[in-house]
Formats: sequence, structure tokens, C-alpha cells
Amino acid sequence: MKAGWVDEGDLIIYAPFYAKHIARVLSPTADAMTPAERRTGSVLAAIFGLRMLGLFLVLPVFSVLAAQLPGGDDAMLVGLALGAYGLTQACFQIPFGLASDRWGRKPVIVAGLLLFAAGSLIAAAAPDIHVMIVGRVLQGAGAISAAVSALAADLTREQHRTKVMAMIGASIGLVFAASLVVAPPLAAAVGLSGLFVLTGLLALGAIVLLFAAVPPAPTFAKLERPPFSVVLSDAKLARMNFGVFALHLMQTALWVVVPPALVAAGLPGAEHWKIYLPAVLLSFAVMVPAIIAAERKGRMRPIYTGAVVLLILVQAGLALFGGGVWLTGLWLLLFFVAFNILEALQPSLISRLAPPAAKGAALGIYNTTQSLGLFLGGLLGGVLVKYYGTAAVHLVCAAIGIIWLMLASRVQAPQPHTTSAN
Repeated sequence: MKAGWVDEGDLIIYAPFYAKHIARVLSPTADAMTPAERRTGSVLAAIFGLRMLGLFLVLPVFSVLAAQLPGGDDAMLVGLALGAYGLTQACFQIPFGLASDRWGRKPVIVAGLLLFAAGSLIAAAAPDIHVMIVGRVLQGAGAISAAVSALAADLTREQHRTKVMAMIGASIGLVFAASLVVAPPLAAAVGLSGLFVLTGLLALGAIVLLFAAVPPAPTFAKLERPPFSVVLSDAKLARMNFGVFALHLMQTALWVVVPPALVAAGLPGAEHWKIYLPAVLLSFAVMVPAIIAAERKGRMRPIYTGAVVLLILVQAGLALFGGGVWLTGLWLLLFFVAFNILEALQPSLISRLAPPAAKGAALGIYNTTQSLGLFLGGLLGGVLVKYYGTAAVHLVCAAIGIIWLMLASRVQAPQPHTTSAN
């Protein structure tokens, strides 16, 4: 089987093809990514994509299908089952990141994927909503994001690290867009149990890819690791951590209000992908020149702060002007442009700013704050909509964006070391 293909009956996604294309466009001729760096980026993007595809396929249909389980008529339990994954992700990102610094990236990634697969199979066999919650908790315990990001940083030179993070981000964005289209018909064919079985198989396939196509990672076990408290309190890293917290809080809060707004504007839920899919795909086309300017032309700070400004403008625009179907689609396009730029730049900056022997710990903290942003964004969005209306969600997000902008204006990107890759 060719690495990167995801075969789901009639669905075949070759997301790494797009990731490789992005890498070629971004790479300068004089200092191009090596074949090993391209292969590493593509395979790690595929591993991320395989895991996230399983998650994304469940999200659009879970609340409807879970209601068919005994106890599934309790909306609170269904919500708990849906959100339990994110909560355990937040709890386990730091331990997995620390473990990857001590025992290596690949063993930790394998352990996380096995936990994720086990949770998927438990969820597939769940006789009631309570066992489903157990499965979702175990899925979330496989928190490999920090270890995979650290492995990508270990195996690529600094001047190409943002490109690799962009490849991973592109793969995730593509499978998210694809899941919006294929999840309903796939769920109708195989049911919720079948979706979770597929999710587990995708995780096991990611393990095969990890050993078949990713080269051995360097070890930092013999280097002196700074105390965890030093990594946690580092001001430069803390600015990045607040940034990813704010970004994913805004993202989740946006999904609380945008789908109902589209329905109110006359677009049925089954057709929302017609807005989401073009917005996600077009945002990649805009993201590429921005990453080129940030990496190749040394404009990291203005591109970074510009993306934060764009998020603030989107939130203010939604609050003040709202819009029908197509105007909302335009706001979403601008949001995804900023989101994808920041999703590529921030992990790259974290990996450069963190001590080499503590990259896993730094990325564990980073991914924990990301998970907390996802959790609190949904909670805050729901509370604000209930008591103050949708405009309040966007105004509060804009205010958080302004705080982020003040912190982002002080971001200093370290100069990359243009060393040769192995």
C-alpha cells in the first residue's frame, strides 16, 4: 500500500499529495527541503491525518446516532461523551510530551495510538452511553500531538520547520473538510459502531506508517533537561501558549454560533459543507505566500501579528455586520486563512524557542493549553449565546484577540541555523 492513501470504500483521500505540493512551493531553490525532510513531513502529516480523520468522521453525526443507545436520550451524557475526549487530551498532553523527551518519540506515539485504538474499539462495542463515555475517555488518553510535533522538529532543519508544520496543518484541514462531506453517508452505511471500528483501524494504520516510513529520531536523553517549572514559566513560550489557547477558544466558539446562523439564513445543515469546504481549501492558497514571506523573507513577526489582527477583524465583522450565507462564507474564509497561518507558525516557534532536551515538554504544555481553549471555547460560547446573544460571542473573542495581539507584538523569532540535514 502506498503511504498516505486512506481507503474507506468509495472514499480515497490522498492528503499528503497536497502537503508535498505545499512543501515544494515553499522551499527555496538554493536551500530546498531534502527528500528525507519531505518524506518525513508527508508521513507525519499522514499519521496526524489518519488519526484526525477518525475523530472528524464521528463529530458531525455523534449526537444523533448516540441517542439510539440506552441512556442516549440524556443530552448531558451525550455531551459528556462528545467532550470527554478533549478533557483527557488536556490531562495527558504534558505527561506524553515529557515521556517523549525521556524515552523517545516513537515509543510514546505508538503507546498513544494503541490507547486511541483501544478506546475506539470499546466505543464501537458500547452497549450503552456510559460505556461509550469510557471509550471516549480512553481515546483522549492517547495524546500524541506533542510527541508527533516534537518528532517533526527533531527530523527537520529550523529553516524548514514551519513548512513541515504547514504540511501537517494542511493534512488536518483537508481531512476535516472531507469528513463534513462523507460522514453522513458513511454513518448511514456502517452506523456509529462501524465509524468507531474504522477509527481504530486508522490508528493502527498510523503505527504501520510510523515504522515503515519515518526515519529514526535523534535522542536527547543524555542532555540535561531544564526543570519543568522553567519551561512552564518561560515568558516567550508562555506567549505562544496563550496564542494557541486563544486561537482554539475562538475556533470552538465560532462553531457554536455559525451553524445556527447558516440555518437561519436558509442553508440546511446537510448543505453546510458547500460553505466550509471552499473556505478551507481557498485558505490554503492564501496561506502559502504568507508562510513564504514569514520564512524566506524574514517577516515572521508582521505575518504573525497580521494573522492575529485578521482574527480580530473577522470577529468584529461578524458581531457588527453578521451576514447571509455568502457573507458568512467570506468571514469563514478569512478566519481559516488566519487560523492556518497561525497553526503553522506557532508550533514552529515553540520548537525553536524550547531547549532541545525539553521540546516534548514545551509542546505538551502548548497542546494542553490548546485543548483547554477548545473546551472553554465551547463552554463560553454556549453561555454567551444563551444569555447575551451571538454578537456577544464575537465581541468577547475580539477582546481576547486584542490581548493576544499585545502579547504577539513582542514575539521574537530566533534566527534559524541553516545546517545540513541528514
